[in-house]
Amino acid sequence: MNGTAVLYSIIDGVLTGSVYALMATGLTLIFGVMNIINVAQGIFVILGAYLSYALSVHLGIDLFVGLAITIPTLFVVGIVVERLFLTRIKGPERVVMSILVTYAVSLVIEGILNLVFSTNYVELHAWYVDRSVRFFGVYVGYIYLLGFAMAVVMLGALYVMLYRTRFGTSVRASLADQTSAALVGINVKRVSTICFGLGIAVTAAGGMIYGATNSFNASSSYDLISRLLVIIVLGGMGSLGGALVAGIMMVTIEDLVGVVWGPVWSNLSFFLILVVVLSLRPQGLFGKQSVRVA
Repeated sequence: MNGTAVLYSIIDGVLTGSVYALMATGLTLIFGVMNIINVAQGIFVILGAYLSYALSVHLGIDLFVGLAITIPTLFVVGIVVERLFLTRIKGPERVVMSILVTYAVSLVIEGILNLVFSTNYVELHAWYVDRSVRFFGVYVGYIYLLGFAMAVVMLGALYVMLYRTRFGTSVRASLADQTSAALVGINVKRVSTICFGLGIAVTAAGGMIYGATNSFNASSSYDLISRLLVIIVLGGMGSLGGALVAGIMMVTIEDLVGVVWGPVWSNLSFFLILVVVLSLRPQGLFGKQSVRVA
């Protein structure tokens, strides 16, 4: 076994896994507050990547600078989608209906992206995308280090918002029990709308990093959403900390399996681990039985 390859796999798993965790955190936040499974999360990531691509290619705006435009844009898009389609879903079938509605939204956005950008694969480029630095004896692209730093900052900001602000108190109350939160005067509908917007906004950052480290087109969203769903189910539906741990763990294990047994087993390992963990602990690593959020 090549020790350098193993070390690189671990470093890549931590750096890349943190970005996946950021995207999955948005997904689990939406589920925790709204009891909605947003299967359109993958296409929103790709939309964020395409927005960064358009700003970079056509306006010459740096990828990270462009986030000042793409993050607020996707926040607004998220609020519009929630207001137009998701507020109308009520009753015991809310989870199932949310899957159908968000899948329909995903198909519409995919069609628009294919129409505007075609089905050809594209990539994001910048000086830090094409260069690398020696890190713990292996060469790591600057984009991975910058993506990790950005994910840490954004996850930290999300933590501060949830645990150090009045709005965060409202969010956590809604996560625990919407009925009780409403009884103490919290506007659960407003909290849900903002949380959905935030959950979509983080895909702008994740999409930019994804587009800078992978070739992509609109169909790339299918692989993304499968991975994000695995991460939030493994970590525990509604568990923000679980999404972080599961994201880093899954990508690291996938990379290590690829080094030891090959890329075919690498892709399969992602889902085998999910099956094994859920067989032993159905609520996920950090989920709690009968509670939607850890």
